[in-house]
Amino acid sequence: MKYSRIAVALLLLTCCTALYADDAKKKKKESTPVSLGDGAISMKAPGEWEVKKPRSRIVRYEFAAPVAKGDKIPGRVTIMGAGGSIEDNVERWMRQFIQTDGKTTKEHTKVTKKELAGGILHVVDITGTFMDKPGGPFTRTPAVKREGYRMLGAIIVTPKSGQYFVKLYGPKATIKSHAAAFQKMVEDAKLGG
Repeated sequence: MKYSRIAVALLLLTCCTALYADDAKKKKKESTPVSLGDGAISMKAPGEWEVKKPRSRIVRYEFAAPVAKGDKIPGRVTIMGAGGSIEDNVERWMRQFIQTDGKTTKEHTKVTKKELAGGILHVVDITGTFMDKPGGPFTRTPAVKREGYRMLGAIIVTPKSGQYFVKLYGPKATIKSHAAAFQKMVEDAKLGG
């Protein structure tokens, strides 16, 4: 009798564990497909990023990256096609930051370059006080100073279809929690031309 109760308890525990595992799999969101330039580039945004309506007409896709513990503002992800040289765009991104420690923003910026199948990936990592312009960087909207921010920006260069930008910015802890997913998304981008 004693052994049959233990067996029943173990059976119930096994069933509950299996049901919980199935529920956890169902709750994991599917990635969101992203396609730009009539198939020139495609990638998959992480499922936990919430699809948002782009704040600007030049942004093709926008997402909110969930807040990390201790932060109050989610990360903002924007994806778009754009022109200009790599250097000019990196400079423009750096001008969106100011520093309070006596160093230059260039000293708070890391740029890496990597070959992709069919293109080149430049990743820019900047930290500091972000001068957030709610209407976008090209508007006359006054900037809001956001201390302790970080931006990860990717410029994906295709040989025939130009370049595409993926930016993730927000409070440092939030960006740190999404950095690996961001890196995977841009490194796994499929380039069609």
